[in-house]
Amino acid sequence: MKIIGINGSPRKEWNTHILLEKCLSGAAETGADTELINLYSMNFRGCSSCFMCKRKGIVATKCAMKDDLEPVLAKICECDAIVLGSPIYFSSITGEMRSFWERLLYPYSSYEGKPSSFPKAIKTAFIYTMNAPAFALPLIGYSKLFKDNKKLMIRTFGNAESLVVTSTYQFSDYSKYAITLFSGEKRLKRRETVFVEDCKKAFELGKKLCR
Repeated sequence: MKIIGINGSPRKEWNTHILLEKCLSGAAETGADTELINLYSMNFRGCSSCFMCKRKGIVATKCAMKDDLEPVLAKICECDAIVLGSPIYFSSITGEMRSFWERLLYPYSSYEGKPSSFPKAIKTAFIYTMNAPAFALPLIGYSKLFKDNKKLMIRTFGNAESLVVTSTYQFSDYSKYAITLFSGEKRLKRRETVFVEDCKKAFELGKKLCR
């Protein structure tokens, strides 16, 4: 079994990246072959509205654009599961993840009311990290965002899981930054306790994707 992780965070070795690695470790424990791809290390852009995937008589197998994302999209067509990870910036996924999202999903979306044309059903998951606390998610619209994204994944691939990680530890040294709304001490304590449990959840998610 092959599972691919897609990191939509510009920060390697931090919250989103760590959780993705934990997820892939869980998958590897079941015997799966894993790969982690960092979008911010690649040169690509979002959908250009070329509409090649919507031409009559064409069944799109992936986006037609040629750039660093081309081999990644080809790999996804061959894999058994994917897990996406992104921090939340200004109430949405990062720009790099959004561009990837457009290129990944749009070719398989029909304007004729047909089902997804993705070659097969695969298991998928989305890991979100954010500075916002859990209680605020319905109030600021994040819960709807996660629900809508899950619908898109199910519509395209037939399956979707989500892991939402809140109140994350953003800086290794909070004293260097102009921040009064959040306590670095409290966030560090949370990282050493709650985030450890989040990592365990990510590990179990990886195992679940391979069942």
